[in-house]
Parts: sequence; C-alpha cells; structure tokens
Amino acid sequence: MKLQLLTIFSMFCLVVSGQDYNLAFRDVTQQLLTIDELDQRYRIQIDETISRFGNNSKESKALFKNMKTADSLNLIQVETIIDRYGWIGADKIGSQANTTLFMVIQHAELPTQIKYLPIMRAAVKEGNAKAGSLALLEDRVALKQGKKQIYGSQVSWNMQTNEKFVAPLEDPDNVDKRRAEAGLPSLQDYLTELDMKWDVEKYKKEMPAIEEAFFKKKNKIN
Repeated sequence: MKLQLLTIFSMFCLVVSGQDYNLAFRDVTQQLLTIDELDQRYRIQIDETISRFGNNSKESKALFKNMKTADSLNLIQVETIIDRYGWIGADKIGSQANTTLFMVIQHAELPTQIKYLPIMRAAVKEGNAKAGSLALLEDRVALKQGKKQIYGSQVSWNMQTNEKFVAPLEDPDNVDKRRAEAGLPSLQDYLTELDMKWDVEKYKKEMPAIEEAFFKKKNKIN
C-alpha cells in the first residue's frame, strides 16, 4: 500500500513538473513574440520615412533613436532568456519565437554578436537554430570586423548615389554553392526581393570600388 501511494505521489510530481516546464516555455514564447513585434515596429517604417523626409531629417533621426532604444530593451530580455535556457529550439517555442532570438542578436552591437556567435553555431548543430540565420549573422560580424562576407546576405546603401549594392563578398563565383549549403535561396532570388539584380562578372569588376565605398565610407547595412 505504501509502495502504491509512493508511486502515485511520484507520478503526480512528474506531471506537475512537466506542466510547470511547459508553462514556462509558453510564457517565454509570448514574451519573444512581443519582442518580435517591437523589433520590427520601427524597421518597417524606415524606407517610407527616409523617402518622405530624407535620411538626415528630424523624422528619420527620431525613428532611428526609437529603434535603438527598442533594440536595447529587447536585448536585455533575450540575453536573460538565453542565459537561463540556452538557445531554445523551435520545437519548444515555435519558429517565429525561435527566429526572434536570432533577430535581436543580429540587431545588436558587434561585441554582443561576437559573444553569441559560437552559441548560435552550437545551436545549429543541435538543431535549435537555423543554418540560414547563422549565415546572416556570420556575414554581419565579418563585415563589421573589416572582412568580406561569405553568403552575400548583407546589402548596403550608398547614401551619395542612393543605390543599394551587395556588401564586399568573398569568392563571388561560388556564393550560390555556399548559400545552398546553408539552406538559402540563390543570390539572385534573394536580391530580386530587394529589386536588385545579380551580375557576378560586373560585381567582380566593381569589387575595388565596392570595398572602397563600404569599408572606408562606412555605408549603412540594411
């Protein structure tokens, strides 16, 4: 009888523990979805605001200030989540919330990106993060460190000519092979969404000018 009661009590404790565990991740999921909304709130206004008022207008400056504040608040929460649970997989919090972990780190300053880059690499190997997302972070960190990007994910904007261009890229001839390995579409398909065309031979000829425009003039990464 005592053994039966002990068994029932143990099973009850396991059920309760499981419910608490699931509830914790449901709360984290909702928190991350709220963070995602704030992350995108100001970014979706950038193109229209700059187009209407100009890059140096008070409207644009206010927008970027609000975005920076939101990014800082989001980062505090995401760092707390990762420090407590690790890089949580989509199987526990859903695809969108899982992607939010990456987006907030992607929008952080370089020291934070460097800090979490190895953590995200490990998460990809464990199936808790997307290889395509990691590729974007790898590219952004490389460019900020004065190196060429690998996957061509980072597009820059020349404020003087008002033109977008692919930021300095390593080995342009084989970029689609690397993108495919990371689960990304071809560079042309990616650039089509940005109303851009990919001409690898033209790009290679313009590479010196592109590096000059990007690394010395420090054009903005979109």
